Order: sequence, then structure tokens, then C-alpha cells
Amino acid sequence: MIRAILTSLLTIAATGIAQDVVLESQLRRLPSPDDKALLTPFELPARYVLKGATVHTVSGNVIENGRILVVDGIIEEVGTDIDASVQTEIDLTGFHLYPGLISAASPLGLLEIGAVRASRDYSEVGTYTPDIESWLAVNPDSELVPVARAGGLAYSLVVPRGGIIAGQSGLVQLDGWGMEEMAFAKPVALHLYWPSARLNTRSKERMSDPKSWKSGEDQHKNRLKKIAEVTEFIADARAYKKAKATAKNNPDFIETPAWEAMLPYVDGKKPVFIHADDLRQIKAAIDWANTNKLKIVICGGEDAWRAPRLFMTNNVSIVYEHTLSRPTRDTDAYDQPFRTPGELKKAGAHFALTLGMGRFSASIARDLSHVAAHASRHGLSEADAIKAITLAPAEILGVADRIGSIEKGKLASIIATDRPLLDIRMNVKRMWIAGKEVDLQSRHTRLYERYRKRPKRN
Repeated sequence: MIRAILTSLLTIAATGIAQDVVLESQLRRLPSPDDKALLTPFELPARYVLKGATVHTVSGNVIENGRILVVDGIIEEVGTDIDASVQTEIDLTGFHLYPGLISAASPLGLLEIGAVRASRDYSEVGTYTPDIESWLAVNPDSELVPVARAGGLAYSLVVPRGGIIAGQSGLVQLDGWGMEEMAFAKPVALHLYWPSARLNTRSKERMSDPKSWKSGEDQHKNRLKKIAEVTEFIADARAYKKAKATAKNNPDFIETPAWEAMLPYVDGKKPVFIHADDLRQIKAAIDWANTNKLKIVICGGEDAWRAPRLFMTNNVSIVYEHTLSRPTRDTDAYDQPFRTPGELKKAGAHFALTLGMGRFSASIARDLSHVAAHASRHGLSEADAIKAITLAPAEILGVADRIGSIEKGKLASIIATDRPLLDIRMNVKRMWIAGKEVDLQSRHTRLYERYRKRPKRN
């Protein structure tokens, strides 16, 4: 029996080798990029032009009947008159071109089905885990990625959760074979979840676990203790930095991954995203960051409308997550979350819009344009609303030199829509990421085609 098994394994191995040889010979016969007659619909030559569309550059003027020259995935020229000899011109007359959308905070790729524990990989055990690298856990085969892509989303900041300092995030592009290709910028930010300022006022008798009851004073002391621990953690990171600077004279020095991960943040080279919603949290976090000389971004910002000038006066950017949320208090206006982006803009704050880190945010990541559309109908201009999901997040994440707008020298990450981007009836018809056209099919389109062809019964 063992001999039979070995024979079968050798046969399978030989077959695999033979298939590899055939595949290699087929690859040698693939057409060159210049032979456009043999290219598949999603293969493009090194040089091509997108023409005829209305080009929304975001960083500049809107160009009617515009032309974009793409060379090796880079935008070489944008305008109406481009003198370029190319074999391929893609006619997009009647379409609108925008830069690919960017989500500045999302669990996309780390969460598939919220009710299935095995498909949730967005948090780790531990209170302080700065060495966690979230992009390594992204599932490149997630069914939610092509769905988000079909909504125009080209890049997403993958944010970790769990503990107080949850780890580092990376910006991934929503196309590529594995994380080696998808990881666009890494690391981008450190994520700190600020202790809650709210008090549980329930009596001991109403608690599900009476032993866990604490007085308001004890809860306040516990919050101050957590903040003191975070401050001490930052101080220890700076002490490690000094020790490393003199490591040549200290043979006992040992590099520690957690402290190594903290170095670009205590140096102010990269931002710390502080997740805070309550106004008391936001004020405390900004004061704490100023005292500890840290570069921060407020993420969440549910109460940002209550002190919008606070961000401008402290030079703090905000990633606002709650445009589509319900009002926090029953005394708040019903449309306050819709109006907050406009109020932030009026106060001079630098902000981006996202769907945030909620339970279903990965599933509805495709609706990022809807967030901007709601904001644009409640006080934010259309141009600023589009900027809040393209160029503004690119600036906050430190990648505006490569993506976020349609201009010379940036990657050709572009979407073509059949209507203006903020029109709720809009559909993304074509997409290019770094010059490569991307398939917009998803689980949604496959199911639509399947049931559209369902046999009719009399």
C-alpha cells in the first residue's frame, strides 16, 4: 500500500512539473504590450491616453473634454491639448474622471463577517502593542475588497483595534497579488484609543455584575490612571531612544520590537491617530499631545462640531467618521452629523471623511462617496466634499505626493463615473490603479447576473 501511495505522489509531482514547463512556454509566447490587437480588455500598453471625459483634478480646475497621458502608470500630462504619439486612446466621452477614493480609517480586509469570529482579525491581546502591523493581517481574497472597489475606493488605511495603543496602520491599494503588492505605504500611523470620559451612573443594584460597580470618583481616578500610564509609556519610549543613541558604548543594550516601533512617533516623523469622540476626550487628547510634543490626528470626532476651531488653532487634522451616524444626544439637531463637515471647513480645520471603524464599516466601505454627498448637501461645497475623500486623506496620511489628485507626476489611480461623483445615482464604470485597469466585478455583480438569468416559470 505504501508503495502505491509513493507511486501516486511521484506521478502527481511529475504532472505538476510538466504543467509548469507548459506554463513557462506559454508565458514566453505572451504578446508584447505594444501589440494592442492581442491584449485582453484589462491589459494596457506602457503609454496610453484617456480622452473625452470631464476631468476633476481636485487640486486644480475641472477640465471639460480633457486628456490624460499615462506612461508606465504615472500621469505624464493633463489638459485639453496633449501632443503625444500613442497607439492606444481610450475614449471616455460622457464620463467623469476623478482620482481613486481614499478611506483614512477602515477595518476593510481585517473583517469579513462580523458574526463569525474566525473572520475578525482586527485586534490583538494586550494593552500596549505598538509593534503590531495591521496590514500583514489583511485578507487579499476578501469578498468585501472588490465590492468597495466597485464603489470607487482605491486605497484604504487598515486600522488595528484592541487595548490602548493598538498598533500601527498601513495604507493598502485595493488591487494586487498578495500583501506584497497591496501594501502601498507602511507604517502610516500609530493608533491610540483615548480612555472614555463618560461615567456609568447606574446603581450597584442595576449592574449585571454588582462586583464591577464603581463610584463616579473611582471611575474618574481610573481614567486618570490610564492617561498617566500612556504618558509613562511615551516617556519610556523616549528613554529607549536615548539609550539606543549611546548603544555603541553599552554592550548590554538589546533592541526591543515594541520600542523600535515607537521611534518615528516620539520623533514626530509620523502621526499618532488618537481615537476620540467625546469633546472632553478630544480636548484632553490635544492638551496631552501638546504637552508631550507629539504629532497627532483625531480620529472619530463625533463632538467635533462643538469646538471646530480647536483643530485649526492647535494645527490638528481630523478624520471625521460620523457623517452617517445618528445624533449623539436627543437634544442635538437631527442633521447635526451631516452638518459637521461644513462647520469644520468654516472653522478652517483640515479634515477627511470616512465611514470609520463601526460594526458594518467594512461592508459599506463602498459608500464613501455617499458620505461626501450628504456633507455637500448640508453646508460643505461639492469641491471640498470631493477633496475630503481624495486629496485631504492623502495629505493627512503623508502620500499626497503620489495619490489624491489627477496631476502630473502622480500615479494614474483614476475612476470613471457615468454621473458626477456626488450624485447618488452614480456608478463607477471603470477604474485604474497605478495605471492598471482593474476589474469591477464583485460578489454583488455575480449574484445579480445569476438571479437575472433565473428561469421563468409559468
